[in-house]
Amino acid sequence: MNNVTLYEVGPRDGLQNEKGVIELDDKVTLINLLSETGLQKIEAGSFVSPKWVPQMANSGDVFNRIHRSATTIYSALTPNMFGLQAALDAKVNEVAVFGAASESFSQKNINCSIQESIDRFTPVIERAISEGIHVRGYVSCVVGCPYEGEIDARKVAAVAKQLIELGCYEISLGDTIGVGTPKQITHMIKTVALEVPMEQLAIHCHDTYGQALANIHTALELGITTIDSSVAGLGGCPYAAGASGNVASEDVVYMLEGLGIDCGVDLHKLIKSGNFISQILGRNNQSTAARALTTSPDKHVR
Repeated sequence: MNNVTLYEVGPRDGLQNEKGVIELDDKVTLINLLSETGLQKIEAGSFVSPKWVPQMANSGDVFNRIHRSATTIYSALTPNMFGLQAALDAKVNEVAVFGAASESFSQKNINCSIQESIDRFTPVIERAISEGIHVRGYVSCVVGCPYEGEIDARKVAAVAKQLIELGCYEISLGDTIGVGTPKQITHMIKTVALEVPMEQLAIHCHDTYGQALANIHTALELGITTIDSSVAGLGGCPYAAGASGNVASEDVVYMLEGLGIDCGVDLHKLIKSGNFISQILGRNNQSTAARALTTSPDKHVR
């Protein structure tokens, strides 16, 4: 494996649950900094109801103000037709729909069953494709659910297959509460790959139990080449008590460099982006690699 794509989700998945107001200028600056790192894909916002996710209410303004790199795809979450139209008006490059492998989580998260969520997504996917916009599918709770416990991998495969058949070009498999271990991740991915080609799968890990990098390494060995990550380890899940943030982009890049895998991302510029948003949020950068290299930048000898 020579190349891996990092799908940066910090500006959306990382910031959406922050309680304090994050200024528009700061969101724009973060995305502009990330655009300078070499990232191929950045999830820059979400066109959802401001009632449910007030932090994303100004996503249209974000898209209109960022400096777009010609080599970067800027995406947004669009759960319904209203959100899709707003995304089209903002000239997004790609959209995403969000499902789950757990019935209970689906009800808690988007107030409908798994099948009802897919029925809602169907016209969104059809319209996006008709407009020449690629659609990505998220499946959450792929190994564990805060309400149901362990999830049968066959359920994950069934949802992923349906989304692919509807027209999604890629499925991001999310360990939403970060309970997965390499053995569980291996079983889940192999089961899903019976229904969806490996090249159409991505991995999205949270680091609740410190297993994210190990799980990502496992996914890489199985043939997955797209990794979701969040600068500075931003994010969490409001429906999963105790779930820590997404795996830090800086840590993933550091690991990939150590494996001799090219992801095209400048680690030092990425750390600069993470330190910026961490300062805005009034906390330390949650990336261990970023903290180490900020303290002793001369130790980066790869």
